[in-house]
Formats: sequence, structure tokens, C-alpha cells
Amino acid sequence: MHTGKVHKKDTVLVITGKDSGKKGKVLRVITKKSAALVEGVNFIRRHTKPNPQRNVKGGIVEREAPVDMSNLMVVCPECSKAVRIGHRILEDGRKVRICRACNGVIDR
Repeated sequence: MHTGKVHKKDTVLVITGKDSGKKGKVLRVITKKSAALVEGVNFIRRHTKPNPQRNVKGGIVEREAPVDMSNLMVVCPECSKAVRIGHRILEDGRKVRICRACNGVIDR
């Protein structure tokens, strides 16, 4: 299941697969599948029939497919490296994600 390390709007690096080395922004997190939709990564082609009622044109549509969470690493905004994630509770009681490399806070 989803460990809670990758959130929506995070910048992530793909570490394995056909798109390894690509960076992108997380568009959506699918917790039941333990996967995430990443902008510009893992494109698939779908052949769609035209549907005039839904105003859908036919043809070949390219869109992103989900990438498994285990194949993603969060990029730290402070040191801009792909890093492992830790958790820390701040003085005001908030639980935040921290970078294991530079100890910077990843959550805004």
C-alpha cells in the first residue's frame, strides 16, 4: 500500500523502467494501486472511437499512465537531489517530511 511519501505537486525522479532519469510533477496519487500519475512520464497510446454525444474525437490519444511508487524518488526543493524521505514533528506540532540528505523540510 501507499506509504505517504509521495504527495500531489511533488517533483519526483523516475529511478527504473523505460522513463528512468526523467523528472516530473505528480498530478495524482492513486493510493489503492500504490501508484502516481507523473507529468510527462510513462506515455501510453489509446485508440478511441469518436463519440459525438460526449464531444470526443476519434483517433490515437497519448496520455500518462500511472507509475508505481517504488519506482519514484522525491526531489528535495532545497538541495535538488533525489532523496529518501523522513518524518519529523516540529515545535508547533506539525508532522512534516524531511530530506535525509540535507535535513531540509520538504512540506511547504
